[in-house]
Amino acid sequence: MSILNEKFLNEILTLPADIRSQLVEKLIQSLNVPIQKEIDEIWAEEADNRIKAIQSGKVSLVDGEEVISQMRARLKK
Repeated sequence: MSILNEKFLNEILTLPADIRSQLVEKLIQSLNVPIQKEIDEIWAEEADNRIKAIQSGKVSLVDGEEVISQMRARLKK
């Protein structure tokens, strides 16, 4: 790491925790990768969609043991 970068980093580390936290959020956003909050929102939406599909009858539930049994039978073929 260059001396300039190290000095910059050391100055950042002296900032209050809340400011550093905001800086981290901004840096992560700049990478265009999903953050945990966005991931949680996506999963919550998916869970809601699945519940609605079950309640509307678009999909039906299958017992887990039955699924495993079916998969084992398919793998034996």
